[in-house]
Amino acid sequence: MSRTVGRSDRRTEKATHRVAVIAGDGIGPEVIEAAIPIIERAAGKHGVALAWERLPYGADHYLKTGETLPEKAFRKLRDDTDAIFLGAIGDPRVPGNEHARDILLGLRFKLDLYINFRPVRLLHPDLTPLRSDGRTVGQSDRNIDFVIFRENTEGVYLGRGRVEGQTYIAEEINTARGVERIIRAAFEWARTHGKTRVTMSDKSNAVPAHRVWQEQFKAVAAAHAGIEAEHRYVDALAMDLVRKPERFQVIVTNNLYGDILSDLGAGLVGGLGFAASANLHPGRAGLFEPVHGSAPPLAGKGVANPVAAVLTGALMLEQLGHAEPARALERAVKETLAAGVRSPDAGGTATTRDVAAAIIDRI
Repeated sequence: MSRTVGRSDRRTEKATHRVAVIAGDGIGPEVIEAAIPIIERAAGKHGVALAWERLPYGADHYLKTGETLPEKAFRKLRDDTDAIFLGAIGDPRVPGNEHARDILLGLRFKLDLYINFRPVRLLHPDLTPLRSDGRTVGQSDRNIDFVIFRENTEGVYLGRGRVEGQTYIAEEINTARGVERIIRAAFEWARTHGKTRVTMSDKSNAVPAHRVWQEQFKAVAAAHAGIEAEHRYVDALAMDLVRKPERFQVIVTNNLYGDILSDLGAGLVGGLGFAASANLHPGRAGLFEPVHGSAPPLAGKGVANPVAAVLTGALMLEQLGHAEPARALERAVKETLAAGVRSPDAGGTATTRDVAAAIIDRI
């Protein structure tokens, strides 16, 4: 089933899609370079042409030049690119990861990528740590398959606050416009993908500012008859995701809670090495990135799991309007896992190259 979010004028029958590549730091270049030939194979077999343009931005470039993401490069990404494929950003050599903030958060905010779309899908039953029907841990027959819509441009991550002596104050920003549009995106995705329930999560019983989530959720739900609208406080939702994850279909929440819950979701299906994400604003170039981060201790060892990058490529193809090659990528990943070809984080001994080779052979 397609996971396309919204409508985009970049989803066309154009001859070639322009993809900017920012491999980034740590294991980012390794997983990106492993994933690109796989994505290229799947796309090519379905008549989809991709033009990749590699950009140098990351810690190495910053340490050499002092440059994070120059305005000229940003304009090119905004105006002349169909998608941005990002590896990982973050390097301990850069104090405060200043370059990461400017590149990653800069793109999210400048492009107004208000949707952080996080699929949570179990690709093989022995990847989950959950116990099911008396089976041993990791042998589950549970159908874990839901998505999280995380608001991506508001909340505490805006960085607003102040320090007064020994008191540190952070401001959480929730606007009616920002809350309404992420909730609407979740309901519209549910409607177009045959889902019957949307779960909104907040902490409005303790945080007065979250009343806007209650108000907008009720208003948007009223315009989407036939879709159940349920509410869970975030602490209760965290518990229910562990106890009965299969009951959830679409979850929508704020920036902070979405960040936490989506990593919990990744833990349910094998870890961050299997977690893909898309940062979206329909009609604009999306930013597609595996969730796992740069993992500097693993860089250069050849053991990074490329699956999240491959699945991120599948999300990118779907958002560009090409569901068939996206499904081919996911099938190849599932077959590879079933064959026991796995990187160390998934309990195997395969190298990054081994996993990538096994996936591409199955396309």
